[in-house]
Amino acid sequence: MFKNDKLLIGKNSKKEVYLLPKMANRHGLITGASGSGKTITLKVMAESFSECGVPVFLVDVKGDLAGMAFPGEMNENISKRVKKLELDDFEVKSFPTTYYDVYGKLGHPIRTTLKSIGPRLLSRMLDLTDTQEEILGVVFKIAEDEKLELIDLNDLDSILGYVNERRSEYSLKYGNISTQSITSIKRSVINLNDEGGNLFFGLPSFEIKDFMKYSSETGYGYINILDAQSLFKTPTTYVVLLLWLLTTIYNELDEVGDLDKPRLVFFFDEAHLIFSEMKDNVIKQLITIVKLIRSKGVGIYFISQSPSDIKDEILSQLGNRVQHVLRSYTKSDEKSIIVAANSFRKNSEFDTEEAIRLLGTGEALVSFQNEKGEPEIVEKVTILPPQSRMGTISIEERNEEIKNSRLYNKYEKLVDEESAHEKINKINDEKQKREEELIHEKEDLRSKKDIEKELKRELSNIKKTTRSRRKTTAQKLEDKIINKGTTKLVNYVFKRLFK
Repeated sequence: MFKNDKLLIGKNSKKEVYLLPKMANRHGLITGASGSGKTITLKVMAESFSECGVPVFLVDVKGDLAGMAFPGEMNENISKRVKKLELDDFEVKSFPTTYYDVYGKLGHPIRTTLKSIGPRLLSRMLDLTDTQEEILGVVFKIAEDEKLELIDLNDLDSILGYVNERRSEYSLKYGNISTQSITSIKRSVINLNDEGGNLFFGLPSFEIKDFMKYSSETGYGYINILDAQSLFKTPTTYVVLLLWLLTTIYNELDEVGDLDKPRLVFFFDEAHLIFSEMKDNVIKQLITIVKLIRSKGVGIYFISQSPSDIKDEILSQLGNRVQHVLRSYTKSDEKSIIVAANSFRKNSEFDTEEAIRLLGTGEALVSFQNEKGEPEIVEKVTILPPQSRMGTISIEERNEEIKNSRLYNKYEKLVDEESAHEKINKINDEKQKREEELIHEKEDLRSKKDIEKELKRELSNIKKTTRSRRKTTAQKLEDKIINKGTTKLVNYVFKRLFK
């Protein structure tokens, strides 16, 4: 809830816990075991940001976040929590929502071009080795130098073949290019295409500004929901998509410094996948973005099971934290609980480590940054209930929302523009045409040589005849030459006959 110009996230019997809008770009972390209430916390925070006038982007892995476009219901569970927290001004309501889906089935398509995503992230999608990644970088460089636009997987497949045919020529300028590496990359492209990767690459390319919209009626920021129920089956593609979105947001937005509230808040669910699926060079890229993107007015909130899932360099940048229950079954679990407890400023009223073990569903330890940018003392609170609908929505409701969206028909139709695939086909067609012409020229030359030999024999015979018979024989020879299509030799013959 947005209350007193702040985001009310949780309460206990003594205190209300707020997230200050001007500190929301200091990033944050929501952690806890499966079923502990992380999704509810995410919904409450997203709704609060929207009501505050801040657009939000989040990922719906299970399909249970789509209900934000519809008012919630005051069922027994919601009523109990509202009564327990004494939320006299609580009301159920809907929030402006836009649905997206890489596959274009459950939302507007999100596409980009190969050129935009670049060889580094693309190599992760293709699961390439270091050597193959270097070759892919060379291929991208050749495409840039020769103005061969890389848009979709057809372009990539075409230019891989194009480079392979000319590898001896390119190796002198760009370094060694092996057929084996090119062939392996082409196989990976086929696999990615089979997984639906071809739907992610194409035109029109998604415009980040479409995330940053507001309701003309309420002024609420739009909640942008990416349906990832299918996408999540290919974790690397899922992570690469989110990293590409973050990178694009960072590159396209201008520096604004600290604002009264963020321009956009980005929720990165299942964040542990970054560190299990990505190589160190990609993780370093993410660390840089997390450190610098706050100056663009953007807040990033990671959702995972434990703080230990997150790299220390990133963890140190996350100033706003919500910790749900963690369960201890192994030594690794014990270590995670200790790490989580040590990340909070201690509260003298309870033992932080013990509290993390005993939190109930919907309860959490919360610490947000105060106006000075300092983490507040940790509080044990009950998270507010969501105001929008819980759970999934019907396909009919979703389709109706998509058709009524401000973006309907902007991204639905795939645009096929001339790019590397078409240009390389033209180059190959021209090459084939030249080769055919050379073959014809060689055949013509061979035919002319044969005719010249025949002419020499005929001339020899003509010289042995009388002058009167020469004219008759020459006329026959002329007809013969013309029929063979070598009229240029006629003049030659007659000059020799009647010299």
